[in-house]
Amino acid sequence: MLAAEIRWLASGPTLKMKGTLDRDWAAQARSLVRKDVIPAGLLVDLTEVSYIDTAGEDLLKWLASMGAEFTADNIYAVHVCERLHLPLLEHDCSPISCG
Repeated sequence: MLAAEIRWLASGPTLKMKGTLDRDWAAQARSLVRKDVIPAGLLVDLTEVSYIDTAGEDLLKWLASMGAEFTADNIYAVHVCERLHLPLLEHDCSPISCG
């Protein structure tokens, strides 16, 4: 299950995701942020995402192609961002600090 919402913070718009980003939920998350309405400076927060399948990875790559940046503080999400070459902010996750 995935929970996704856009939060309008002082630092800019943030797409906060929690749970499992898989095929069943990737389309729903994509509909939340459409190509023609992706806010400038969108930050995608993967801190509470526990699993991402290939459909979820495709969604993340699409968001990156639209200019989104990513944040994560768990070793799994950081690894996914690095493997997919996603623009990762706050990369402060080492095996010692993340688990």
